[in-house]
Amino acid sequence: MRWRPISRDALVEELAEKVAAHQGWVRVAVDGAPAARPETLADELVAPLRLRGRPVLRVSAGDFLRPASLRLEHGRTDPDAFYEDWLDAKALTREVLEPLDPGGSGQVLPRLWDSRVDRAYRAPYQELPPGGVVIVDGTLLLGRGLAFEMTVHVWLSAGALERGSPEDELWRLPAYQRYERETRPQQAADIVVRADHPNRPAVLVNES
Repeated sequence: MRWRPISRDALVEELAEKVAAHQGWVRVAVDGAPAARPETLADELVAPLRLRGRPVLRVSAGDFLRPASLRLEHGRTDPDAFYEDWLDAKALTREVLEPLDPGGSGQVLPRLWDSRVDRAYRAPYQELPPGGVVIVDGTLLLGRGLAFEMTVHVWLSAGALERGSPEDELWRLPAYQRYERETRPQQAADIVVRADHPNRPAVLVNES
């Protein structure tokens, strides 16, 4: 395994170039544990893509969680339930990804479920014009059969992941370990970014 050091600015520009090389609608996943801050990298891609003439819509998978009655059926700190049951993948597919299939409507629902108060956002649909990009950040997104043209995994070593996780989220660590073991995000993602030091990232070099 070899990592190529890169500056944060250069990383963002490199990713934006790769996204912009796709034709038509582009669905991009920026995946990573919360400690890796995938949402920050996703946000940083918006401006350079718009400078390249691509309309951008940002979506967070955290706004597509299942209701608490389903999500927390086995308790609030069950790592297997967190891994398997928290994300409403069907809703994310129906409301965000399928509308951007070839011949789709382009009508995307940016937010569905507010898990903090356990009720729907009632957000309006937004139309993403042809050539637009939807960037979805979230955790445990890979290996679910979700339709993305490009996937980025923001990876942390086990030590960095534990240090960066809040005390009340340490119960999730077995789920991330399972993800590494079963989904193998370093192999599943198109691009893997190591973020143990956020301002000194590195990109995994595919030597196959």
